[in-house]
Amino acid sequence: MVKIRLMRVGKRKQPSYRIVVMEGTNKQGGRAVATIGHYNPLAEPAEVTVDIGAALSWLNRGAQPSPAARRILARSGVLEAFHEVRSRRGGAGEGDAG
Repeated sequence: MVKIRLMRVGKRKQPSYRIVVMEGTNKQGGRAVATIGHYNPLAEPAEVTVDIGAALSWLNRGAQPSPAARRILARSGVLEAFHEVRSRRGGAGEGDAG
């Protein structure tokens, strides 16, 4: 199973994270399949950059976000767009009834 999760980078006591796509069986420091963004919690306000197109593509392929990655994707609006696309695909034509 493919997972979207955070990979810690940065110096000691100065964490920064990459939002990566990895095989679920890989270790914490394993090789990432793709990098779709980054998160810097020390910046004020916290700095988040996500490639929305790449994130939506991986979610459509069945990638499962970790709890921390899910919060970041929700804050950046990716999950909302994903649910919107899925509901549009499943319920096409429901909004036309009047």
